[in-house]
Amino acid sequence: MYRRFRLKSSILHGIEQKLLTDWNRKTLLAQPLSNSSIWIMKRFFQTRLLLQTGTLFLSERASSTLSKGKKVSYKERLRSGVVDIKKDDAVELFQSMIVSRPLPTIIHFSRLFSSLAKTRQYELVLSLSKQMELHGVAHNNYTLNIMINCFSRRRKLGFAFSAMAKMLKLGYEPDTVTFSTLVNGLCLEGREGKHVEAKELYYEMIARGIDPDTVTYNSLIYGLCMEKRLDEANQMLDVMVSKGCSPDSVTYNIIINGYCKAKRVEDGLKLFRKMSLREVVSYNTLVQGFCLSGKIEVAQELFREMVSRGVDPDTVTYNILVDGLCENGKLEKALEIFEDLQKSEMALDIGIFNIIIHGMCNGSMIDKAWELFSSLAHKGVKADVKTYTIMIGGLCKKGSLSEADMLFRKMEEDGIAPNECTYNTLIRAHLGGSGVATSVELIEEMKRCGFSADASTMKMVIDMLSDGRLNKNLLGMLS
Repeated sequence: MYRRFRLKSSILHGIEQKLLTDWNRKTLLAQPLSNSSIWIMKRFFQTRLLLQTGTLFLSERASSTLSKGKKVSYKERLRSGVVDIKKDDAVELFQSMIVSRPLPTIIHFSRLFSSLAKTRQYELVLSLSKQMELHGVAHNNYTLNIMINCFSRRRKLGFAFSAMAKMLKLGYEPDTVTFSTLVNGLCLEGREGKHVEAKELYYEMIARGIDPDTVTYNSLIYGLCMEKRLDEANQMLDVMVSKGCSPDSVTYNIIINGYCKAKRVEDGLKLFRKMSLREVVSYNTLVQGFCLSGKIEVAQELFREMVSRGVDPDTVTYNILVDGLCENGKLEKALEIFEDLQKSEMALDIGIFNIIIHGMCNGSMIDKAWELFSSLAHKGVKADVKTYTIMIGGLCKKGSLSEADMLFRKMEEDGIAPNECTYNTLIRAHLGGSGVATSVELIEEMKRCGFSADASTMKMVIDMLSDGRLNKNLLGMLS
C-alpha cells in the first residue's frame, strides 16, 4: 500500500539545516563518518530532489525506515550478539542507535556496554555512556554497575564511588554487584592499606543487609594475598564458608598463588591437596612456584601427576616448565620437551621460542640459537622485540658485536622497535668491548626514544669510572 504526501518547503529547509549541522559536527571519539551517516546524507539529497518536483511516493515500510542507514537494524545486531565487538564497529553501532527514533531504551544500550566491558574496552564504554546521557537516555542500576566496574578497572576509584552516589541519587539501591565491584576495585589497586578500605566496604554491605557473594570474598582474599597477609586471607576463607558461601577454584587459586609469591610453596601444595577439583590453573601456579624456588624435580612430578589425572597441559604449562628447566640447568630436558611440542598439534606462540632461544644463549649454544631464530619465519612464527633482544644479547655474549649491531638495525627494518632492554644490552656490550664511542651514540639514541639506563648499566658505568676506564662525562649523559 502506498501513500502520497507533500512536505512544506519550511519543513524541508529545517531538515536540510539539521542534516548539514550534523554533517559538520565532529563525530564520536574523533571517528570518521560512518557508512550509515554517508548513506543518510545521500538519501536526503535524493529525496530533496524528488520533493522539489512536487510529490514523493513511499511505501509504509520505506517511510518508517527513511532514517535507517543499514539493512540490519541496531535491534537485530544486538539480538544477533555483539560478542568480541571491535571499537570501530561498536562506535558505528552506537551512532546508529542515537539517530534512531524513537531512541533505544537503556536496555539496548546496556547490552552494548556490557559486551564492550567484557572485552576490556573500559574507556570506550565510559565515553559512549556519557554520549548516551547527552542524548537524553538516563542510566539505570545495571548500567551504573557497568560504569562502576569500568572506573574500577581503570583505577579511577573516585569516579567509581561518584557513580555509586549517582545511583543513590536516582533512587536505586546498590546491590551485591555494586559493592563487590567496588571491593574488587580497591583490592586491585594493590597499594598498602587498601584492604582496610575494602573490609570497611564489606562491613557496610552487611550492615545494609546485602549478602556478599563468592566474587566479594575472592576480591577480599586477593587483596590480602597481594599484601602477603596470608593468615588473614585464610581467616577470610573460614568466614566465607561460615556464611554459607562456597569457595570455588578461583578462591583456592588466589591463595595458592599468594603462597607461591610469598615463597611458601609447600603451604600452597597442602591447600592444593584439599581441593576436590584440580584444574590446569592450579597446577600451573604450583609448577611455577616450585620452578622459581629451585625445586625443579617437584615441578616435574606435579606435571606428570597433572597428565596422569587427565588434566591437559596448555601452552602456559609448557612455557612455565620449559623455562623452569632452562633456568635450573636442565637445558637438555627442556630441548627434549620442545622437540616433542613441535611434533605435536599444539599451536606454539613466540613465547616458547623466546624461552628456548634464551636457554640456548645462556647454555653457550649461540649458533644453535641463531639457527632457531633464523627459522622462525619458515615456521610461521613472528619474532617480537623480546626475541630480537635475546638474540642480540646472545651474539654479544659470544663476542660478535658487529653481528649484534647488524641485527639491531635489521629489527628496525623489520618494523620491530627496540625497547629499553635492547638498548641497555647493546650499550653494556660495547662498554665491555672498549667501544665507548658506539656506546655514546647508542645512549644518545636511547634517550631520544625516551628510554634510560637500567640498574645493570649504571652499575657497570660506575665500576668503570671508579677504576679510571671511563670519563665522568658519560655518567652525566646517563643521568
